[in-house]
Amino acid sequence: MGLGRTSAVALVGLVGHVVEVEAHVASGLPAFTIVGLPDASLSEARDRVRAAVASCGLGLPRQRLTVNLSPAALPKSGPGFDLAVAVALLAVADLPGTGAAAHTVHLGELGLDGRLHPVAGVLPAVAAAVRAGRPEIVVPAENAAEARLVPGARVHAVRHLAEVVVHHGGRAAVPVVPPPPPRDRDRPADRRPADLADVLGQDEARFALEVAAAGGHHLFLVGAPGVGKTMLAARLPGLLPDLDDEAAVEVTSVHSVAGTFDPSGGLLRRPPFEDPHHTATPAAVVGGGSGVVRPGAASRAHRGVLFLDEAPEFSPRVLQSLRQPLEGGELVIHRARTSARYPARFLLVMAANPCPCGKAVGKGLGCTCTPMQRRRYLGRLAGPLMDRVDIQVEVHAPARAAL
Repeated sequence: MGLGRTSAVALVGLVGHVVEVEAHVASGLPAFTIVGLPDASLSEARDRVRAAVASCGLGLPRQRLTVNLSPAALPKSGPGFDLAVAVALLAVADLPGTGAAAHTVHLGELGLDGRLHPVAGVLPAVAAAVRAGRPEIVVPAENAAEARLVPGARVHAVRHLAEVVVHHGGRAAVPVVPPPPPRDRDRPADRRPADLADVLGQDEARFALEVAAAGGHHLFLVGAPGVGKTMLAARLPGLLPDLDDEAAVEVTSVHSVAGTFDPSGGLLRRPPFEDPHHTATPAAVVGGGSGVVRPGAASRAHRGVLFLDEAPEFSPRVLQSLRQPLEGGELVIHRARTSARYPARFLLVMAANPCPCGKAVGKGLGCTCTPMQRRRYLGRLAGPLMDRVDIQVEVHAPARAAL
C-alpha cells in the first residue's frame, strides 16, 4: 500500500483553487479510478497517463489505482490535471524525490507519447498557486512565458514527462522534443488600435466618441450604410488610456482563460476591442458552455469596447443578456454544479441602419420599407437596454468639402 501527492489548480471563472492530487495503490484487480468530481475530459486522463508513462519507459503498478482530487466537492474540468495525475502515480511507484513533487504545482496536458501540450488559463492558475504559498510551478514549455508574468513564481518549463521525472530526482530517458510550430490564434487581443485621424469630417460623431471615451458613456450610432459607423467604432479604443498594472493582469487573465492570449507580448496593456457577428449566440457573447464555462465576447471586452454592428439584427436574448454586465460590471454564469464570475465592464457601442433597407435618410424618398417595418426594426432594441445608452448620434455622409 502506498500514497503519492502533488498539486494542481482548478479554475472556476477567474478564481483558482489549489487542488491536492492524491494517488493510492492497493491490492486487488488492476483498475484505475479518478474521484473528486472530474468531468469527462478529466476522466479520460486515465488512458493518456497510462500511455505517457509507458512512453517514458516506466510502468505503473498493476494493482488497484485510485486518484483523488481534493477538495472533492469542487468540480474539476479540463486536461490540465494530466501532469499532476501522472506525477502522483509515479510517486506511488517510489519515484525518488517525491517530497519535492508534493510541494510543486503541476499544470499541463499529456500526449500519448509523453509530450506536454499547453493549456488555457495558466496565468490565473499560477497566480492562485503563488497566493496559496506554492511558488514552485511546472508547466509546458509553451505556457512558460505566460506563467513567468506572475511575480514570485518559480517556473520550470518542460516539454516531456520524462523531464519532470528527472527534475524530481528520478531516472528516465529524456527524448529530444522539437519545438512545436507556432499556434494560430483567432486574433491578437492586443493589436495596434486604429487612429481617429483616419476619419475625415464627421465632426459630431467624432465629438461623441471623445465624450464617450472621457466619461465612460455607452454609444449608439444610427446612419445609412457606408457613412462610417463601423470605422468610427473601431477607433474608440485608440482614445482610451493604457491599462494600469491591476487592470492589465485582470484583462490578460480573461484572455488566458478564453485561449486568445499570446504571451510573447507580455501583459495586455491596450483596451481590447470585440465585435461579435450578429448571428452570435448568447453563450458566445456573454459566455457559457456545458462543461467548462468560458468567457464570451462581453468579458473579453472588459476594460475595452464591445461593438455590436447591425445591433437590431442580434437575437433579443443576446441583447437582453447584456443588461446585467451594463448594470453591475460582471457576468455571473450559473450551471447545475457551479457558477462562474467574469468581469465585464466595457463601453458598449451599437450601430444600426435607420430602417431594414437602410435608405430612410433625409426625406427617405428611396426607402422601400413600410412605417410598421421601420418601427419594428429599431423597436428590437428594447427600452431597458437603450436606457443605459447615454449618447445617441445620427451619422451622416461627410460633405464633399471634407473629402
